[in-house]
Amino acid sequence: MADNSFGTLFNVTSFGESHGPGIGCIVDGVPPNLPLSEALIQPYLDRRRPGTSKFVTQRQEDDQVEILSGIFDGKTTGTPIALLIRNKDQRSKDYGEIANQFRPGHADYTYQMKYRNRDYRGGGRSSARETAVRVAAGAIADLFLKAVLGDAYQVRGMVTQIGPHAIDRSKIDWDERQNNPFFCADAATAKEWETYLDGVRKSGSSAGAILEIVADGVPVGLGQPIYGKLDGELAAAMMSINAAKGVEIGGGFALSAIDGSVASDEMRAGDNLETPRFLSNQAGGILGGISTSQQIVVRVAIKPTSSILTPRRSIDRDNQNVVVVTKGRHDPCVGIRGVPVAEAMMSLVLADLLMRHKAQCGFNL
Repeated sequence: MADNSFGTLFNVTSFGESHGPGIGCIVDGVPPNLPLSEALIQPYLDRRRPGTSKFVTQRQEDDQVEILSGIFDGKTTGTPIALLIRNKDQRSKDYGEIANQFRPGHADYTYQMKYRNRDYRGGGRSSARETAVRVAAGAIADLFLKAVLGDAYQVRGMVTQIGPHAIDRSKIDWDERQNNPFFCADAATAKEWETYLDGVRKSGSSAGAILEIVADGVPVGLGQPIYGKLDGELAAAMMSINAAKGVEIGGGFALSAIDGSVASDEMRAGDNLETPRFLSNQAGGILGGISTSQQIVVRVAIKPTSSILTPRRSIDRDNQNVVVVTKGRHDPCVGIRGVPVAEAMMSLVLADLLMRHKAQCGFNL
């Protein structure tokens, strides 16, 4: 299986399956002397960890990260950093019935046809379990970016919609995300989602979501003008997340319906040439594939979880019609735990493009 690596200079290669002994990754290209420990990475993983509420999978994994290499005296050495997260709560027997069946909405059929061999236990390599190591790698990227860019830099994510129920954007309070299990920045909507998802969960079905990830304090200049566009890299990163089916940058699809005089972000003189005053941010902080120093805004559409108890029509490996019921422990809305994953992918892209920018243009940010 090829293409298990992400990034050019700040590079991550992941490995492992949902029901194997463990999952992990190699993070290569991290500069030396960055303070790093398991204790610094673990809080990022705890935000994604399963079993934290009735609205996520009840698989009980503590997701404790182990650093196997690349650290000495509490700092990175500039050599590859190996991270391992051991699987502890696999229930492979839940998947015995679908060994020869293809679950609708899953990668079962495509993996079988491409590789002629697949690990059906929990989806194997295609499982969202793999995203835990992205969060661990993203933690290193985030710590690196904070060390280089300072206190003004931060990446934050929230869920803005579950099913048909969207937040009231006039009531966004980023601190509110810590007070509910949905990463929701609107307290009233979080209550509405609780009732809605409880009904979805009890019915044996699932719901989709929209995530919004924003980055502040990113300097002007990150990204390449043609094939390494910042928005292109972000779109590819977000679309690599399980169940992602759409990505918007800034105004996104809504820009197609407004007048050009409104769509373009007007500018006025700021304190200096590198920090002009933009009058709007329809471009989502990116022009010509390059960061503008404005807030970078990315939205990701996550489809409803495909693993549901509702009987679904499908076929088996003998091309016979079957009815599939997916057992096991699954998220009624996989988008909820997708927030720290999308934050991690944002951090990985920004870290890689910051290093690529400095390699080409120097460190005069």
